[in-house]
Formats: sequence, C-alpha cells, structure tokens
Amino acid sequence: MRHSNKNRTLSRPAGQRTALLRGLSVALISEGKITTTVAKAKELQPRIERLVTFAKKDTVAARRTVASRLGEPHTAVLKKLFSEIAPRFSTRQGGYTRVIKMGRMPSGRDMAVIEFVE
Repeated sequence: MRHSNKNRTLSRPAGQRTALLRGLSVALISEGKITTTVAKAKELQPRIERLVTFAKKDTVAARRTVASRLGEPHTAVLKKLFSEIAPRFSTRQGGYTRVIKMGRMPSGRDMAVIEFVE
C-alpha cells in the first residue's frame, strides 16, 4: 500500500528515478531553463528548491550535501549554483523556480518549462 507516499514514481524503479532527477537537476542548473513533462517538472521543483536553499548557506557542509544530492560532483555546476544562482536569491524566502505548462504536444505528452525566476 502507498500510505503517506506522495512522490511520483514516473514509471521507473527507484535507481532510475534518482538518476533521472539528478540529470534534470544538473541540466536546470547549467542551462537555467529546461523543457520536460509536467510530472517530471513538478517532481523536480522541490528538489531544486532545497538545493538552492543549501547553496545560500555557502558552507563546506552545504557544498558536500549538494554534491552528494547531484550525484557525481560536477565542479562547473556546483560553482555556478554557489556563485551565480544562490546569491541571486539571497533575499528570497523560497519559490526560486516556476513551472509553465505548455499544453499537450502532438506526441500526447503534457509538456512544461521549468526555469529559475528572475
């Protein structure tokens, strides 16, 4: 039974789901804006928000936590998150990303854009 388990499974086993969300996280941090399905964007949003909140602290422990959550430590991605993205949101108390629904595509998927707010 799935009592008190509200996470989306995205039709994948746990390991594949983790790898997918890590890859989407790295892509969003490096690009600033990505297009994906609505379900993946909604599942990615709270994870990215937590990473930005950790990055705002800018301590060694926060860097290690973010590196472990992103999987292999991408030095360029970590540097961009800690030096460019986190200072931009230093006065903001959350809500660092937005999901914009694009509607149904011809392939039958509901697509969305997830991006950092300005």
